[in-house]
Amino acid sequence: MAAATVRCVLWVWRRAGDQRDRGLRQLSQTQGPPVYPSFVESTDEYRFVERLLPPTSIPKPPRHEQYPTPSGWQPPRDPPPNLPYLVRRSRMHNIPVYRDITHGNRQMTVIRKVEGDIWALQKDVEDFLSPLLGKKPVTQVNEVTGTLRVKGYFDEQLKAWLLEKGF
Repeated sequence: MAAATVRCVLWVWRRAGDQRDRGLRQLSQTQGPPVYPSFVESTDEYRFVERLLPPTSIPKPPRHEQYPTPSGWQPPRDPPPNLPYLVRRSRMHNIPVYRDITHGNRQMTVIRKVEGDIWALQKDVEDFLSPLLGKKPVTQVNEVTGTLRVKGYFDEQLKAWLLEKGF
C-alpha cells in the first residue's frame, strides 16, 4: 500500500515538473537567439592603447660617446674574450653578480649565467680573490644552473674584475 502511494506521488510530481519544464523550453525555442548591439572596430584609436602596453623585449642600449657612462655602465667587448667560459649579461644588460643571504646570516656572492667551463671560472675567481682575502675563498659550483657561489660579499670586486676581462 505504501509503495503504491509513493509511486503515485512521484508520478504526479514528475508530471508537474514536465509541465513546468515544457513551458520554459517552449518559451526559449520560440524567441530565437538574443540580439546583441553591434560594435565598430576602430584601428585609429589603437595607437593610444599601444602606448600603454609594456614592450615585448628589452631594447638594446644606445651607443654612447664615451664609456663608462655617467651611471657606470659599460657594454661587453665586441669580440668576447677568448676564455673557456662566458658570463652572459642579464636581460637588463647588467653583469649577473648578486649578493645573497642564506640561513639568516651566511653572506654569499652569486655569479649567474655562466656558460662553458665553469670550473675554469672557479679557478680564476679563486686566484683573483686569494690575494684580497689572504687565503683561498670558499666556493661552490652548480653546473646545472650555471652559477658560482663565493662565501662573503665580493660583488663589487667581481663585477669590476669581469668588466676588466671583457664580459
